[in-house]
Amino acid sequence: MFDRRQFIASSVATTVAATAAHSKASAADANKPVKVGVMGLSRGMSLATDLAKMDGVEVKYICDVDSTRLASGAEKLGKIAGTSPEAITDFRKILDDKEVDALVCAAPNHWHGPATIMACKAGKHVYVEKPASHNAQEGEWMIEAAEKYNRVVQVGTQRRSAPEMIQAMEKLQSGAIGKVFLSRGYYVNQRGSIGKVEPSAPPENLDYALWEGPAPHREYKSNVVPYNWHWNWHWGGGELANNGVHTLDICRWGMGVDYPTRTTISGGRYCYDDDQITPDTQVVAFEFGDGSQITWQGTSCNKHNVNPFVSFYGTEGSMEVDSNGGFKLFNRANKMVEEVKGTNNGQLAHLTNFVDAVRSGDASTLNQPIAEGHCSTMMCHLGVIAYRTGQDVVSDPSNGHIQGPQEQKAMWGREYNPAWEADVSKI
Repeated sequence: MFDRRQFIASSVATTVAATAAHSKASAADANKPVKVGVMGLSRGMSLATDLAKMDGVEVKYICDVDSTRLASGAEKLGKIAGTSPEAITDFRKILDDKEVDALVCAAPNHWHGPATIMACKAGKHVYVEKPASHNAQEGEWMIEAAEKYNRVVQVGTQRRSAPEMIQAMEKLQSGAIGKVFLSRGYYVNQRGSIGKVEPSAPPENLDYALWEGPAPHREYKSNVVPYNWHWNWHWGGGELANNGVHTLDICRWGMGVDYPTRTTISGGRYCYDDDQITPDTQVVAFEFGDGSQITWQGTSCNKHNVNPFVSFYGTEGSMEVDSNGGFKLFNRANKMVEEVKGTNNGQLAHLTNFVDAVRSGDASTLNQPIAEGHCSTMMCHLGVIAYRTGQDVVSDPSNGHIQGPQEQKAMWGREYNPAWEADVSKI
């Protein structure tokens, strides 16, 4: 595990050095581009577009189980890059191609761990979207695979590379508001009902068996694919894992903490009577061994918002941070003493940081390596387990392992489709 405080203190220097290294590496290796394959073209289309515009990077493959989305993505990228990537349905072709350096996994959550593990075993580096994993066991396997096969694995919580966010975190770590004892993250949205539908045959443009992949089979329902799988534990982690991980990662980063000792959650399905299983309204609190706390509040069905993206509270003041890393610093008298505008959410810088690490083969230069991304994702897993069991989760602060009843420990991992189990679990 990384020393978080040391990691935070060196963030700006790392980012500056990485930017310089990128320019130098691009010039030196202009005739040998980093070749990538992008898996999942919803979120992945944005990543593929940024990668296609980068010097020294070739998007050799794009992959999606929806043939309509795949064709559209190939056309769009062809206009950007001047040449169309190969459009495929099965991501294993990317793993089999010895020319490919890296897999970008932006498929649904139940694919994040399995695809990363399989890619590492195939000798590929990986950029995996948030949350790092569908369950805690997969997260630990991902770390093991990255270490065993000496692969660079970056988690897509991209604000780790946003310049103003790094500046804000450095201020916190240098004592700008004294000892930080509390951080709060928020998320609001106006999501509609997903309704209630009966199982049906999947549409012809969707390879549903491959969409399910390692997850045990469930009959297709039209209100699950392509997005509402988030609201079913079988594939997703609810809003906590969907958007909560972004703010929780910043909370944990700014406070310099690792795993909590206790997780408490309150919430439920309050707005619609539909097929959604996960809560639409929730508050979760994490207690840490140093006497500090992080809370997250999610409201998925009402957009009224009076809170910042993330806030920090210390013995000598407070800080508010927005989604682009801009921040406001307040003294103990609650007077604003500094304001910095955020310029972007860090996605391009995060991808650049990943590409540079792939070129050098040095995972220590990553802004969000898998071990660090797993630590933040674990907060989501612990919150989900607390909600599903209706009990606080007591956990080991050294690794997040559950100290409570067997019912909770049984949710540490999951069952797999037997056809995929060995690919996922045997590192």
